[in-house]
Amino acid sequence: MQDDEADWLLREFARRRGLGLTAALKVAIREASQHEDDQVDAFLARIKPVIDRAKARKAEEGGAAGRRVDDKQFMDEMWGEPD
Repeated sequence: MQDDEADWLLREFARRRGLGLTAALKVAIREASQHEDDQVDAFLARIKPVIDRAKARKAEEGGAAGRRVDDKQFMDEMWGEPD
């Protein structure tokens, strides 16, 4: 490692895990990647109801083909704002 802090972090991680440097680097990258994937999955799960509701509303309105749709009430409801 050319960066002193990165070298220290890797060596400390390897020491705590009882791993060699290469194995520690692989584990750290895998865990970081999994954490990011989990965050994306959690975000998608949180916004799915909003997406489903928007799709249902669009279908109810016939796809709003060429029509302007006022989404203020819908957006206010999504943000939990009163009328």
